[in-house]
Amino acid sequence: MRPTHAKDHPASAPPRPMAAAPVAALARGPVADGGEGPGRTEAGPVASGPLPAGSAEVREVDADVPGAVGRMLDHVLAERLRRARLADPLFTEELAERVARFTLQGGKRTRAQFVWWASRACGGRDPAAAAAALHIAAALELLQTCALVHDDVMDRASLRRGRPALHTDLTDRFAGEVGPDRAGRFGQSAAVLAGDLALAWADDLVAESPLAPWTGVVVRRLWSDMRTEMVAGQYLDVQGQITAARSLPRALRAARLKSALYSVERPLALGATAAGADDLTLRRLCEAGRCVGMAFQLRDDLDDVFGDPLETGKACGGDIREGKPTYLVAVARARAETAGDGAALGVLDRWLGAAALTGRGLDEVRDVLVATGARATVESKIDRLAAQGLRHFDGALLDPEGAGPLRAMLAAAAGRRPAEAGPGRAGPGRAGPEEARPGDAVLRRRAVHGPYASGARGGAGSGR
Repeated sequence: MRPTHAKDHPASAPPRPMAAAPVAALARGPVADGGEGPGRTEAGPVASGPLPAGSAEVREVDADVPGAVGRMLDHVLAERLRRARLADPLFTEELAERVARFTLQGGKRTRAQFVWWASRACGGRDPAAAAAALHIAAALELLQTCALVHDDVMDRASLRRGRPALHTDLTDRFAGEVGPDRAGRFGQSAAVLAGDLALAWADDLVAESPLAPWTGVVVRRLWSDMRTEMVAGQYLDVQGQITAARSLPRALRAARLKSALYSVERPLALGATAAGADDLTLRRLCEAGRCVGMAFQLRDDLDDVFGDPLETGKACGGDIREGKPTYLVAVARARAETAGDGAALGVLDRWLGAAALTGRGLDEVRDVLVATGARATVESKIDRLAAQGLRHFDGALLDPEGAGPLRAMLAAAAGRRPAEAGPGRAGPGRAGPEEARPGDAVLRRRAVHGPYASGARGGAGSGR
C-alpha cells in the first residue's frame, strides 16, 4: 500500500534524535484498561501518558504539535514493543523496533498537524478533545509508516530520509550470510510485514481513541474509507504504469485518491469530527481540503521533475523513471498529440518508465514539459485550486484559536507564498517556466514546437 510515494515531508529541522535513546530503552508507561476510574471521561477511556490535563496544557500543544505527537508515539510504541516482546523477542528486535524507529524519526508530521488544528478550529479546547486528536494524529503517523515502507519496496528505492530504506536495511542485515539475491527477497518480504505491523498498530490506536460512541462510529468510518481510497488510488497508479494509461481524467482521479484525500481532506475531516463539528463546517473544511490536497499532489508531481533535491528530500525524476501516470505527463502528452508533435511524443515514449533514465534524458523530458505548456498549465491549476480551497475555508465559522494556524498550513500545503495567502486573495500566479528555468534548451524547444506558441493554455491539456 503506497498512497504517496514522495509525500514524506522532510523535517525543516533535524529529526528528533533517536540514536541516543534506542527504542528498546524507551520508558514504559501503564496502559489504560478502559474501566471505571479517574482516567475515564464521558467521551470514553483516556489512556495514561502524554495527554493534556487542562486548557493550559492544550495550548502548550499548540506551540509544538509535532513534538506532542512525537511524545504520544513514544508512549504508544513503548507499550506496543513491550507486548511484542511477549510474542517473540527476535521479531521485536529485528522488525518491531525498526517500525518504531522509522515512525519516531518522521518528518514534519503534516497530516497529524492537520488533525490537531482542524480539531482546534472546530472548538476542541478541552482535554478530552485533545486526547482524541492526538490519538488520531499518532495513528496517521503509523499509517504513513506503512505507506512509505511499502512504497519503497514497490519503487525499489534504497534510501528514505537520508538513511537506508527499511527493506534495504533488512537486506544488508543478511547479505553477507546468504548472498544478495536471497537477502534482497528477505528484505522485501520483511518490509511488507513491517508495513502490515504499522498498519495494525494504527488501527489499534484509532480504536482506542477516547470518543463518544456516535463520534467514534463516524471517525472509524472516515478512517476505513481513507484506507480504501489509499489502496484504490495506489492500484490506479501501478495499473497505469503497466498499461501506460495516461488519460487526463484518470490521472486526476488517481492523484485525488492516492494522495489528495489522504494528505489533507481526510485528516481535516477526522480532526473536525473528533471535535464535534457541525455538518456545514465539516463540509466547508472538506471542500477546502479537497482543493488544497489536489494542489499539494500536483505540486509534488512538479517537484519530482523540477524540484531541488535539497528541498524536496528526494532525487529528481523518480516519477519519470517509474513511468507514473501523473497529471503533468498526461497534459504534456495530450498537448503534443493535439499539436501533432512527434518529436515530443518520442521523448516521452523513450524515457517514461525507463529504469536507465539519464540526466540528459531527464533534461529532454523537462524541455518537453515546458515547451508543450504542461508545466505552466499545472502551475496555473495549482494556483486556481489553492485560491478555491482558501475561499471554501474562509466560508466556515471557526474558532480563531485554531483557524489562523490551520489556514496557514493549508496555504503552505497548496504551495502559496505567505504574501499570497491572505484572506480573500487569490494572489498572483507563480513564475512562468521561462523565469523558473531559464536556459538555451528551453528556447530551442520553443523554436521547434511552434504549434504551442498560440493558445498555450487551451486545448486538451488545459485541465480547465
